Amino acid sequence: MATTSRLLQLLSLLQTRRDWPGAVLAERLEVSHRTVRRDVDRLRELGYRIEATMGPDGGYRLDAGSALPPLLFDDDQVIAMTVALQAATATGAGIEEAALRALTTIRQVMPSRLRHRMNAVEFATLPRPGRADIDAVSPDALIAVSAAVRAREVLRFDYASERQDADDARPPRRVEPHDLIASDGRWYLVAWDLDVDDWRIFRADRMSPRTPTGRRFPPREVPGGDARAYVAARFKGSAGADAWPCTGTVILHLPADAVRPFAGDGTVEAMDADRCRYTSGSWSWVALAASLCRFDAEIEVVGPPELTEAFGHVAARTAAAAATGAG
Repeated sequence: MATTSRLLQLLSLLQTRRDWPGAVLAERLEVSHRTVRRDVDRLRELGYRIEATMGPDGGYRLDAGSALPPLLFDDDQVIAMTVALQAATATGAGIEEAALRALTTIRQVMPSRLRHRMNAVEFATLPRPGRADIDAVSPDALIAVSAAVRAREVLRFDYASERQDADDARPPRRVEPHDLIASDGRWYLVAWDLDVDDWRIFRADRMSPRTPTGRRFPPREVPGGDARAYVAARFKGSAGADAWPCTGTVILHLPADAVRPFAGDGTVEAMDADRCRYTSGSWSWVALAASLCRFDAEIEVVGPPELTEAFGHVAARTAAAAATGAG
């Protein structure tokens, strides 16, 4: 094997796991221990920080250095990177231009066989309908917030509310940051607000982090134990003060397994092989009744009475629509 090819293979091996015994590397490369040592020295000269590990056999470890040296990726990693970079325009992270430059760089050096695979999944991203008002988050802000989450350090930041006037100066918020969540082009911070002693969700595009961060804190458990589910529930209306204003329960003459894939944030409880109890919510009783009709099955209303009345309104409207169509 030529020296250059062997160096690339050695680098690829070092990137796949933290520690490599020297004997194992020599066996994989089919060379002597002495050749492995020389190849490691050559990689060090190229800027790779490779440390020797202690132990009965000795070995090598690729560590982070002060500069970014050339990297090696396998075929699937290259495809994953190109797909992720194409989707970067939908993240709202303010990195669209940088992602485009990175994608162009990868395309220039990509082998033709990989370029063909990548082109087969080429796509464009569109903003979600009704979300054209999304403001991109500063990459510096994302880094600052993410670092505070990882370090478990109290975060201080200025927060621009939609109802806040330009001249309305407010003291910085103080929170214990728990998780940073990306959803539909927006970034949200789930945090324990130290000023109100309660959990809050903050939009990252409205945050201006301050430095330095504060003291370290022991992590708390987010309600429900899952930060992603907590954020999703808040926006769907099934948690805390943001609960749906209209919630009802029905019995659907369908197996529970047939309902669960379409239950959204509702709850499904099996009653027998052919029926289940389903509880869901909406912004109005009529909208809730209409949404329940999508299951195309017999429905028994458990409650409340407002839901029964709403089904009457839906029946009257659909009957009127049917009469109009028949004419």
